[in-house]
Parts: sequence; structure tokens; C-alpha cells
Amino acid sequence: MSVNIWIILAAAVATYLTRVGGHLVISRFDRIHPRVEAGLNAVPAAVLTTLVAPEMINAGPAEWLAIVIALLVSLRFGLMPMFLVGAAVLIAARQFMA
Repeated sequence: MSVNIWIILAAAVATYLTRVGGHLVISRFDRIHPRVEAGLNAVPAAVLTTLVAPEMINAGPAEWLAIVIALLVSLRFGLMPMFLVGAAVLIAARQFMA
């Protein structure tokens, strides 16, 4: 096997162990401290921020349009509709603004 296959397999195993390990650790507690729960609830927003922030630095008009519309959708709906609408607007804007 090539080196790339080993890297992909190692990343898959590491991802699986991270997810399972986190679940096993949390499931051992009868009660989760409110601060830990608040931190875990903040993870999706933090991950989304790390994906969006670098793009905002190099953003063109299509990206800014998608970000603004996704922000407006997020005020009314949840995370998944915001992501889907933002991605659809970005695809359409890149298609028609290019």
C-alpha cells in the first residue's frame, strides 16, 4: 500500500477513537457539570467559525452575499437551514457573478 492509504487509514482510526473515546468518558458520569455542558454545546459554533473566518478574509462579493444571507437565516432558523441556504446562495452567486 502507498503512504497515502496509510495516512487516510490512520486519520480514520484517530477520528473514530476520538469520537468513541469522548462518548465513553462522558457516559461514565451520572451528571455533567453545567460548565462542561455549555462548553460542549459551543463546539458546533466554534467549528463553524473556524471554517467561515478564513474565508471572510479573502471573500469576494459572492462569499459576502452568502455570509450575509446565512446570517439572516440564522436569526430565524437553526444551524442546518443556515448552512444549507448559505451553501446554496454561495453556489448560485459564484455561478452568476463569475
